[in-house]
Amino acid sequence: MKNIPFAAAVGLFFTTIYFFVAIFAQWIAPYGMAEVVGGVWEPASSKHWLGTDNIGRDLLTRMIYGGQTTIFIATAATILSFSTGSVLGFLAAVLGGWADQALSRFVDLVMSIPSLILALVILSVTPVTVPVLIVVMGFLDSTRVFRLARAVAVDINVMDYVEAAKLRGEGRSWIIFREILPNALSPLVAEMGLRFIFMVLFISTLSFLGLGVQPPMADWGGIVKENKDGIVYGIGAALWPAVAIATLAISVNLVADWILNRTTSLKGGRG
Repeated sequence: MKNIPFAAAVGLFFTTIYFFVAIFAQWIAPYGMAEVVGGVWEPASSKHWLGTDNIGRDLLTRMIYGGQTTIFIATAATILSFSTGSVLGFLAAVLGGWADQALSRFVDLVMSIPSLILALVILSVTPVTVPVLIVVMGFLDSTRVFRLARAVAVDINVMDYVEAAKLRGEGRSWIIFREILPNALSPLVAEMGLRFIFMVLFISTLSFLGLGVQPPMADWGGIVKENKDGIVYGIGAALWPAVAIATLAISVNLVADWILNRTTSLKGGRG
């Protein structure tokens, strides 16, 4: 692709690297995910590029597998939240009336409770598995996507080309997916980048609190929790996942901003 801004190119490069490593983690990682290969908190060496963790596992291996788990859960939860929130938001805007009011008030009710607290309550009474984490995170985040999608769809729904489609007798599915969705992609794409990073931070926070990804599986929040005591002794094992989260967040946001600038915002429709 030509004429990519430098900032976007940097973001695209690091984002691609993270996703590539996540996809091919099993072939890239030098050791097994839970394999003990050395002493506790060994320094970086030719055998262990980032040293070892709190029980002697290779930290680079844990970081690679942790990235795979974190990115997979965040991506799946983001897809679920946008699939659910955007469709329901568009539907509420198109239906209007009592259906719009019912959906909007339910979303307001869910959003009135802090997401982290609600997630902790739900996960404390359910089995903490990867599918459960994806569903809980996707459901809680879909409320914010709903609000954005509905707000955008309400403006689009009164456009002339949408009114023309209604007069032609087009059904609600056509209105939503052929008229509203293409013209709502710009703000949704920008929001998707932000929501993905929120999901990365969300799953990392849950794991740090002990209700996210369960050992011996690795994720970046869990790695911070496992090695946080080493900071007192000058061991930087807990800092590597923090650096990974920060660079991933910056990279994805740079890419999202570039895509937003390339796409057209709400204009006069599909032509």
